[in-house]
Amino acid sequence: MNDIFTLLKYAFLGLVQGITEPIPVSSSAHVIIVQNLFGLEIAGLSFEVLVNFASLLAILLIYKKELIQLVNHGWLYFRGQDDEYKKDFHFILYLIIATIPAGLLGYLFNDLISEVFKGMLTIAISLFVTGIALWLIRNLRGRKNEAGLKLKDAIIIGLAQAVALIPGISRSGSTIVAGMGLGLKQSTALKFSFFLYIPVSVGGMILEGSNLLYDPDLGTLALPYSLAFICSLVASYFSMKWFMGIMERGQLKYFSWYCFVLSAFILIFML
Repeated sequence: MNDIFTLLKYAFLGLVQGITEPIPVSSSAHVIIVQNLFGLEIAGLSFEVLVNFASLLAILLIYKKELIQLVNHGWLYFRGQDDEYKKDFHFILYLIIATIPAGLLGYLFNDLISEVFKGMLTIAISLFVTGIALWLIRNLRGRKNEAGLKLKDAIIIGLAQAVALIPGISRSGSTIVAGMGLGLKQSTALKFSFFLYIPVSVGGMILEGSNLLYDPDLGTLALPYSLAFICSLVASYFSMKWFMGIMERGQLKYFSWYCFVLSAFILIFML
């Protein structure tokens, strides 16, 4: 049976995940912090993968027109029908290349990384590092759009995403910082970052799919996990829309301050 507290717990964690996933403050760190503050424990299904998939659906909804156009144009160029779409084909190719570092390291060393870099101290330090990175690029206004992307840009952004395997390092933050540091426009860095999230999330669902389907607690957890999924989906959608406006106005410094404050809070009150 699912009591009200259990449903509220999962709904709240879904909201936390959804709100923080699109913005550069590390959603996984926030879920861990909330769990520690309120003594909440998640057992059974792979909660993080499930709510991350909800965030993926929100991103797909927001970028659906761009994604359909990108795939269509990339396919037309691949078939040799129109050289005009070369940049779209290359954009897809660079997304694939940028996925490799995090995908490979995550597959080979995910358990080791989780073991070595676990604990609130790691999260506090990682949030502080994220804050510094955001502060350094807060005033950058790049000029490179999708057509200006190069192979080295994809590799560097992919390596930055791999760094985000460390708990507390924001995936969106690391990839956006890398993109803007390479001279990408804010809109291009944001688009590449969140398109890059698609294969990461899909890969996680594929790897964890059997755990979701054959978990012995599936019947008990179906309702709370469904509620968390819906909360994460809705929260991710509106958070992403809000963050797109923040990027347009060049106000990343506020996220930098937030990371510094949260890092200090952990060091003072949670260690």
